[in-house]
Amino acid sequence: MNASKVLMGVLGGVAVGAVAGILFAPAKGTKTRKRIMKKGNNLKKDMKNKFEDVYKTVSTKYDSVLDQAKEFAGDHQEI
Repeated sequence: MNASKVLMGVLGGVAVGAVAGILFAPAKGTKTRKRIMKKGNNLKKDMKNKFEDVYKTVSTKYDSVLDQAKEFAGDHQEI
């Protein structure tokens, strides 16, 4: 199974669980809405950080492969 699908599934489950827990907690509507907004914002920040990490990793690997391909092409042009 693809790691990104697993990550998205876990994050989605955490989000649904958090929202369900907040909705069923005995609190005023105003307080509940604030909690939902806070959880949503935290989830958004976490997702953004995860995607930035994945982007950096992929970008670094892409640059590495590109450099290796250029070296390989340069080495074989001299032959």
